[in-house]
Amino acid sequence: MRVSALFSGGKDSTYALYLTQQQGWEVASLLTVIPKASDSYMFHYPNIRWTKLHSEALGIPIKQRESSGLKEEELKDLEELMRSEDTDGFVCGAIASDYQWSRLNEIAQRLGKPMYAPLWRKDQLMLLEDMVHAGFKFMIAGVYAEGFDEGWLGKIITVHSIKELEQLREKYRISVTGEGGELETFVLDGPNFSKEICILEAHSNWKRNSGNYVITRAVLEDKK
Repeated sequence: MRVSALFSGGKDSTYALYLTQQQGWEVASLLTVIPKASDSYMFHYPNIRWTKLHSEALGIPIKQRESSGLKEEELKDLEELMRSEDTDGFVCGAIASDYQWSRLNEIAQRLGKPMYAPLWRKDQLMLLEDMVHAGFKFMIAGVYAEGFDEGWLGKIITVHSIKELEQLREKYRISVTGEGGELETFVLDGPNFSKEICILEAHSNWKRNSGNYVITRAVLEDKK
């Protein structure tokens, strides 16, 4: 089975891609929509332009397309990107968002190809733990919910920080994987990466109770 992966450089799309490879499927390409609007309903926003580094580290070609980021209109840009692919189907990192999953399925059905979501409806805490134990290194690239502070920006997710997220879930009822838009992530390394992404320059943009970790300079380096 040859598939194209909807890819943002965040933990969910990266881990879904990895699980797809683990079952012996070929991931022939990465598809990335770059929204101009930071409040896109469908697409990851912080640092998404750096997905070319992920492409190189994964050894998988990438196709990118800019979008206005306007609700529903951005789906047309995604469909055009998917339409150009000569693969048997698609894979995505959807976990619990019915809005996202229903619209991705609608596009795939119109194109006459299946959409696979290996993370769909999985226990969210267990997913985070599985990602860390599998060897993925990822950090928080944006937080947008009560309970988070600026100290979370750029923070690497470990077994310890997963426990902190669990505590925030108990107190503020957040989704620990960010399925309600509470957080975004950026993957630095993984078991299917040939090299690690090293951030050389970055800064935090913080306003009231939300903010982004903005990468301004990054390179690929040999794994330590």
